[in-house]
Amino acid sequence: MQAIIALAVVMGLMMVGEWISTRSKAFIPSVFVTGVLFLIGFWTIIPKNIVPDASFTAPFISITQAVLLVHMGTLMDLKLLLKQWRAVLIALAGVVGTVALAMGVGLLLFSWKTVVASVPPLTGGLVAAFLMTAGLKAQHITVLAAFPVAMFVMHSMIGYPLTSVMLKRESKRLLKNYHHPVAAVAPQPKPLAAGTASATDKTDAVVAESSATGSNGAIKPRRLKLTVPAAYDTSAFMLFKVALVTAFAEWVAALMHGAVNAYIICLIFGVIAHQLGFLEDAVLEKAGVFHWLMYGLLAYIFSNLNIVKLNMLAGIVVPIVTMILLGILGMFIASSLLAKPLGFSREMAFASALTALFGFPADYIVTHEVTSIMGHTEDEKKYLLDHMLPKMLVGGFATVSVASVIIASIFLKIL
Repeated sequence: MQAIIALAVVMGLMMVGEWISTRSKAFIPSVFVTGVLFLIGFWTIIPKNIVPDASFTAPFISITQAVLLVHMGTLMDLKLLLKQWRAVLIALAGVVGTVALAMGVGLLLFSWKTVVASVPPLTGGLVAAFLMTAGLKAQHITVLAAFPVAMFVMHSMIGYPLTSVMLKRESKRLLKNYHHPVAAVAPQPKPLAAGTASATDKTDAVVAESSATGSNGAIKPRRLKLTVPAAYDTSAFMLFKVALVTAFAEWVAALMHGAVNAYIICLIFGVIAHQLGFLEDAVLEKAGVFHWLMYGLLAYIFSNLNIVKLNMLAGIVVPIVTMILLGILGMFIASSLLAKPLGFSREMAFASALTALFGFPADYIVTHEVTSIMGHTEDEKKYLLDHMLPKMLVGGFATVSVASVIIASIFLKIL
């Protein structure tokens, strides 16, 4: 009975966060609302051990973290990453700009450990926040365990609306080009040889067939797949394959004695198994367990707020807000410098870089929400999606799925 009540409370907090986010059209992020509710609850009537009581225990989380990283590998389309190399480059440049400015200026203002604990969540949202929190607790640096969580909760409050604003501006530019293609050419580029397209034209020419998802969000098949009769292609079979890949990845990581972080190995093996056709696209979603695992991981992350006292919160708000502003400014500077040379508008470049704050599926959701608002006809909506969604998806894959895991593992070693 106690476990069921605990689960109901945890999922109720998640539910309220999602409802408010839906009502506000994602302007108020669900993770921000849920994080605030957990914090208030821990200060008042919610027991501090409610998350493990709800079945999200340490063994569950240890499995979840590994299989989710393998799953992230199945979200990556190497073909799309190569085709959208400009978006990948801009997104990674944004990560570099974040680390450079946040570390460079942050170390002048705050202690080494505070800065190191704060920066990774700015480069990979949920994934990096979890990795840093788990690493800090493993090293018994519990006083800083709340920093990645608070950073994750608070930067979403800035990142989501800011990304939405950038995409709306880009939508206006694209729609102007859609309806008045000649007038939208200004400012005039340098003359090109006959038959040569400009960098912007090349980038904006990407259509839905180069997107990682179709109109229903399903990732398009593109390679030989390990097939079994439909009657045997069950959720249990999919989970069995994910478990095999994860076990093999952890075995290889153990053989390497920590030379390469186990999380990176899990991600790499997920990509390989996916490209070979052993694992399906978005395998855990098809198996029907993705959301359950994500809710468990989110609950675990929010549970670390139980150590935050009111007086402690007052002491960490200033460094957290300062680091967020520095990180986002670094993203803006780096993405802006590459925007024109790579044929992006500043707005699209900045939006691609901002995907580091949340990644998939938030990048997919916010792009669809903006196109549904800005597009007045189905043709306009499709036009906007065709031009913006591929860039947003590959930006999120490059930062959250790859760069953030690498950065978090490095930062854990330099704490």
